[in-house]
Amino acid sequence: MTNPLLTDWTTPHGLPPFDMISDDDFAPAVDVALDEARSAIAAIAENPDAPTFANTIEAMELAEVTLGKVLGVFYGVAGADSNPAREALQRDFGPKLSAFGSEITENKALFARIEDLWTRRADLDLSDEQSRVLMLTRRGFVRQGALLVGDDAVRLRDVKSRLSVLGTQFTQNLLADERSWFMPLAEADLEGLPDFVIATARAAGSEKDAGGPVVTLSRSLIVPFLQFSPMRDLRKRAYDAWVSRGENGGETDNRGIAAETLALREERAKLLGYETFADYKLETEMAGTPDAVRDLLMQVWTPAKAAAEADAKVLERMLHADGFDGPLEAWDWRYYSEKRRQAEHDLDEAALKPYLQLDRMIEAQFACANRLFGLEFAPLEGPVYHPDVRLWEVTRDGEHVAVFIGDYFARGSKRSGAWCMAMQSQHRLGGEVRPHVVNVCNFAKPEDGQPALLSYDDARTLFHEFGHALHQMLSDVTYESISGTSVARDFVELPSQLYEHWLEVPEVLSEFATHAETGEAMPADMLQRMLDVATYDMGFQTVEYVSSALVDLAFHDGPAPRDPMQKQAEVLEGIGMPHAIRMRHATPHFAHVFAGDGYSSGYYSYMWSEVMDADAFAAFEEIGDPFDPALAKKLEDTVLSSGGSVDAKELYKQFRGRLPGVDALLKGRGLDAA
Repeated sequence: MTNPLLTDWTTPHGLPPFDMISDDDFAPAVDVALDEARSAIAAIAENPDAPTFANTIEAMELAEVTLGKVLGVFYGVAGADSNPAREALQRDFGPKLSAFGSEITENKALFARIEDLWTRRADLDLSDEQSRVLMLTRRGFVRQGALLVGDDAVRLRDVKSRLSVLGTQFTQNLLADERSWFMPLAEADLEGLPDFVIATARAAGSEKDAGGPVVTLSRSLIVPFLQFSPMRDLRKRAYDAWVSRGENGGETDNRGIAAETLALREERAKLLGYETFADYKLETEMAGTPDAVRDLLMQVWTPAKAAAEADAKVLERMLHADGFDGPLEAWDWRYYSEKRRQAEHDLDEAALKPYLQLDRMIEAQFACANRLFGLEFAPLEGPVYHPDVRLWEVTRDGEHVAVFIGDYFARGSKRSGAWCMAMQSQHRLGGEVRPHVVNVCNFAKPEDGQPALLSYDDARTLFHEFGHALHQMLSDVTYESISGTSVARDFVELPSQLYEHWLEVPEVLSEFATHAETGEAMPADMLQRMLDVATYDMGFQTVEYVSSALVDLAFHDGPAPRDPMQKQAEVLEGIGMPHAIRMRHATPHFAHVFAGDGYSSGYYSYMWSEVMDADAFAAFEEIGDPFDPALAKKLEDTVLSSGGSVDAKELYKQFRGRLPGVDALLKGRGLDAA
């Protein structure tokens, strides 16, 4: 029988034929695709003709087309709809793909051709984009060990292979802990919970076949439970489970994995000639050095900590007024902060949520993209990997631009968090290829027939991930290796965080924030109060984030700690972490850092990008029109369409004329006074 992963897909816009693909198809398809890629790479390396950009670099760009096609499908479903078979395949594919990558970078004949082109680059009459691709290709080879020989080369290959195994194990352990824990709630335990939390708990209990409502470790359920439950003992129990993911002992404990990962990363950096892994990782980022990262984080940490400590005093007085002695604890913060918000700002999230319907917020993100970039979105029928998944065709002036895929609801088979990925990336080499872009979220799924309701933070997440999607959809480059979000890690969050600002535009909410039952627009005074408290509790949020980023940096900027948990404690003590706030991501569930190398030494990048996004949106504010067509066109032409074809600093300067300072960020977070 023909493997559907290896055929030409006749589905709408070449979408993967999920209705024909079984888990049994993935392994043989990967084997065939790897063999095809190996043959293609060998043909390039052994080509008797003199190296040219076309027969070497462009040929390499096309060498893994089938492999990319198969893996785009597999990793798309493995993260969003996992099962034991897919988890086993992930464990198997990691070492295989790592070994294949090492084969390429260790291929001396192939690297010799790249080096030959590099030395003759001034005489090759390359376009700017081709020059950039050549530089990035050579740099990638060098950073992957192409200059190493003998035992060092062999050891680096082993290190990379082991790291791929550890990253998969870390992710699967975390998913197992999140999937297995839930806390049953008696009817009396529902006291004080808004209807939307009760409905979510009942739906979660139904999914778990628990015979009643439950609290799970899904952020869309546990956070509102911590906000609204007056039962301190239940809040503590739920919070303790949430923050102990990955450190419960047994087979799913991630502490040993974290220690081994850090040690191997340090070894990898030293093999490549760097003093620390942070030096290695940050070399290609906008920040450049660990000192630059630390300087940014500490500029923000000091006012954030001051604001959080001032807030903690107010919340602790509220705790004492409720008859509880002792200090404010981490499982108290959200509850008393919500009560304070209601008291001081007359803004009740339970009253707010009916105005933030998921479907209306999706309409809002589409409408903003239409006004800014002329994009239009129409529902599309086609194969999907899960019944919850929705499809849209994206067009502009009648021309096909992309397929957008939305997967919005939490489920036990989906890892936590929210993310964007391209199952197919835009490029023009070998023919025009348009992207298939996926947004994955973990919003609470409503009961049948009920609309899905979001918190304001959920709505921001929706816009954030769609900003990443726009970066993919508007990509306009020739080479896939620099397409879409293939940019510096501390630049990749700029489009996503910038797009969040359009949710805050009053005219957007006035049109799309409509009540789920009455259809009426959000009252003007409620809308204004919601926007006015956008920076409420920002000390807490910033302390949560910056402490995580500082721990990540400390892990990698120096000798690898034998005990990462001790190192974490030392860092937090050194910066004076407030008692009632924890890191947003403690080490055993810090998937950004330990599920792979993506954000290792790079968790700071959200804040680096926020410095830019605050400054970039200020450009629209200075004009006085958040939908100014000329400025939107400039944003697309510089930041959104260029991918990695130009250095990130240059792209930003092309858009704004200069690089930004931290002042706009502090003002945007309401921390400038602190």
